[in-house]
Amino acid sequence: MSAVESRTIRFHEVGEPLDVLREERTSIPDPGPGPGRIRVHVAAVGLNPADWELCRGFMPGALPRGIGFDVAGTVDAIGEGVDDVAVGELVFGSSDFAAEPSAGAADFAILDLWFAVPVGLDAVHAAVLPMVLQTAAWTLHLVSVKPGETVLIHGAGGMVGYAAVQIALRAGARVIATAGTTFAADLEAFGAMVTPYGDGMVERVRALSDGPIDHVLDVSRPNAGAIAALVEIADDPKRVVTISNHDEARSRGARVNIDELMAVGGFPTSDFLADYAALSAVGEFTIPVAKTFPLAEWRTAAELSLSGAPHGKVVLIP
Repeated sequence: MSAVESRTIRFHEVGEPLDVLREERTSIPDPGPGPGRIRVHVAAVGLNPADWELCRGFMPGALPRGIGFDVAGTVDAIGEGVDDVAVGELVFGSSDFAAEPSAGAADFAILDLWFAVPVGLDAVHAAVLPMVLQTAAWTLHLVSVKPGETVLIHGAGGMVGYAAVQIALRAGARVIATAGTTFAADLEAFGAMVTPYGDGMVERVRALSDGPIDHVLDVSRPNAGAIAALVEIADDPKRVVTISNHDEARSRGARVNIDELMAVGGFPTSDFLADYAALSAVGEFTIPVAKTFPLAEWRTAAELSLSGAPHGKVVLIP
């Protein structure tokens, strides 16, 4: 492919996302992706809270930098050493944030992890899988959930929690989920016992559990006091692991997923993404999509995602 122009959404300085992000037009030159990489013509990009934390300075890297980790698209070029995909195939996976000119929120993106999109799954629903599934599956792996154990998933109305409920149930666990009204019926249909957040949550969870809680997974939005309540429910801080309330967890002796993942050398394999894509294609696993937006409306999409209550994944379609 000769050099073409690509729209990209990226930032040149760190700060609040809506202040620092801008749409630009950049050149996509040949040669194509580097070794072990592929380039895709982007079909859909799932937005995540991590995108906004990147803008604020999380995991700093060279600037300018793009957003959009979760990507689905058609393979456009293949790097050296790649032999498991062909030009023209529809794939989903994760963008290489260090690649030029952007990450996934662009017309073209470089991927460093990819899987084929199975028949029966569209690009939008494939693009919302990677980060949510990785976060949920890797964190549940840390606590080694076994069949018959009782797991409390706090914040199951968010997408990581929504995924974690399904994964834990598939592992044979008995699941109690705290969630608001938006997805309570979905979670109950999966097989979870659901109770609201707020006053009286500790007592309601204990009534539902009718016995000890083996593991507590906190996937709620950062919120002071969450860990204290969960430790009270679990009776042991080491039974509580969080993805979000890091400082409170550390101060109370609870576990932080990113700390433990880094301590064992980083993130495990993501091969399970292919399995869950196959399940999604036949309706046995799902992540709800709140709304899709054309790339030109990225600012409106970002505002919805940043609202904290998009009620599903927000997706850009270049």
